Amino acid sequence: MAKDFSGAMIWADLIPESATNKLDYQQVADQFEAIRQKYEDENHSVHIIGFAKMVGDISDGARSVIKFFALTIAFTWLLLFLYSTSAKLASLTVAAALVSVVWMLGALQLMGFGIDPMNMLTPFLIFAIAVSHGEQMINRFRGEIFFGGLEEGTVEELRARAKDAVEPLEAARLSFRMLLVPGTVALLAGCIGFGAIMVIPIDMVRELAITATVGVALTILTDLVLLPVLLSYTRLRNLDRKREFRLRQLTRFDRIWAALSRLSKPSAAMAVIVIGAAVWFFAWQHGNKVMIGDAQKGVAELHPDARYNQDAVLISEKFALGVDILNVIAEAGPSACTTSYAAMELIDRFAWHMENVEGVEQVITLPAAAKIVNAGWNDGSVAWRVLPRDPDTLRQATQSFETDSGLLNSDCSAMPITIFTSDHQATTIDRVVAAVKDFREKNNAYTEGNLQVRLAEQAAQDPSFASDQVNLRLATGNVGVMAATNDTVRASEHTILYLLYAAVFLMCWLSFRNPLAALCVLLPLVLVTELGHSLMVELDIGMKVNTLCVVALGVGIGVDYGIYIFARMREAMLQGRTISESYFIALKTTGIAIFYTALTLAVGVAMWIFSDLKFQADMGIMLTFMFVVNMVAAIIFLPALCRWLLRPREKDDWVPKL
Repeated sequence: MAKDFSGAMIWADLIPESATNKLDYQQVADQFEAIRQKYEDENHSVHIIGFAKMVGDISDGARSVIKFFALTIAFTWLLLFLYSTSAKLASLTVAAALVSVVWMLGALQLMGFGIDPMNMLTPFLIFAIAVSHGEQMINRFRGEIFFGGLEEGTVEELRARAKDAVEPLEAARLSFRMLLVPGTVALLAGCIGFGAIMVIPIDMVRELAITATVGVALTILTDLVLLPVLLSYTRLRNLDRKREFRLRQLTRFDRIWAALSRLSKPSAAMAVIVIGAAVWFFAWQHGNKVMIGDAQKGVAELHPDARYNQDAVLISEKFALGVDILNVIAEAGPSACTTSYAAMELIDRFAWHMENVEGVEQVITLPAAAKIVNAGWNDGSVAWRVLPRDPDTLRQATQSFETDSGLLNSDCSAMPITIFTSDHQATTIDRVVAAVKDFREKNNAYTEGNLQVRLAEQAAQDPSFASDQVNLRLATGNVGVMAATNDTVRASEHTILYLLYAAVFLMCWLSFRNPLAALCVLLPLVLVTELGHSLMVELDIGMKVNTLCVVALGVGIGVDYGIYIFARMREAMLQGRTISESYFIALKTTGIAIFYTALTLAVGVAMWIFSDLKFQADMGIMLTFMFVVNMVAAIIFLPALCRWLLRPREKDDWVPKL
């Protein structure tokens, strides 16, 4: 009954899954919903919680992602058309990206993996990544068929080079040759970003990492091999008109590129570096406040206003029970509940200790139930609501409890202690788990190893041996799983980032043959990572498995901007150009493509923000932020770092000619 007698709770246990009996949680959830609709009216409400209903609601929310994928394809095609002014080029780029997604889904099936709410977003990512790299390919391809090379120089110079334009086959061949190395490096960095997530020892996360890594690896084939082949057969109509439009497009942003190129001048570059260091420091300080685990109440996968979360809140308020349970297993010798008053008394003291911890609503234990039974044997007198010290009386108080009560196992060597918590916020979990560990330490209630084996060995040596030892073992229940997951995330967070940074640095070093150049590409990523942590604090998003994946992906994919910009700068610097001129050329030839790349990636994941699942919405917010800010950081900080790390003493009096 509810505390105010306004409702009653009905419990139902599902038949456990086995090799021959697989539960269809979606079907069970639909049946529960049918029961709700049948009995709910204006005078009665039905509130349903439990794992099966939660899985069903999450699955329903996950299906809404399909329509977002269709919208993503449409918006992406529109952006590509606006950028390229060619329906053919836009369609070929989208087609190559969709091939990546189809191949990834096929590989998923071959590996025996399925689509779940966690990795359902992987097709979005692969599609967005493939399109972003496809943009670089069509950008270079247009330069070859319009001007016979890179789109650098004045309008008059470019117009004069129109006679050097090459046929689509040669343009595709040259584009492939120039973008193979930077494109492969950027995509391999994405593979590393996904692969680093496998450090987290959680099967679902590793499945996501493997799936996404395979998807990005396949993108190397579709974008850097298949797309150039398709482009080689592409003949654009109205080539002269498209060339003139491209000339206007290239000069439209010259003043912006010229202003940005001044950031590579010595004094401006130093100011940018100092500001960047200050921003990193304050972001690092603020980002350290990010909470490990859930920062909000309710089932983390669903929005706070979802029906399931509203039902859970009401049940928790009415019944002092809820969906958040921590089971501590009291391990003792066989028949401890009938022969060992000391063991039962320790469990009872532990329950009292936990009931006084903030965030604990109720604790259910065998000793508490035994005390009520003992009072019942004595006319219900409250004075007898105690644990009997006499073994026979203790046996009388506990013998009526069956194993299906959830209070003990068959020989009473394991007695679950069920702790209902007010929520599963990270602060609550940490506080409750810390209280368990504190009690264990102060009461010698935990020893390493298998207690049952050790007691059996001692009993074999001495048949009269009896032990009152109790091991309080953590933990089962959803809160126990969350606590273990939070510990794993806490232990893996920095390891993943350090592995990512090291891998990106090494790949850029091998590609550009200069460790300082690799540092120029890497440092903006480090800054944006800390800004991402600060955003999580501001938006009250906890560091969980999915957000940890987002941070890793932000590094692995965000490095693309820096690689493409520096690769173009390096080409110009090898021709004897100054840092400022090289940067201006890089922006003029790839700046618009970089901007559209960021926009395409952002559009691809921004749709998630409207998902019915909260964790998908959180991932959408984080990835959109990191994709856009990584682009801004690469444009602003990379040239400043190049100035002082690569050519600190260069005399650079170059001025752009507009």
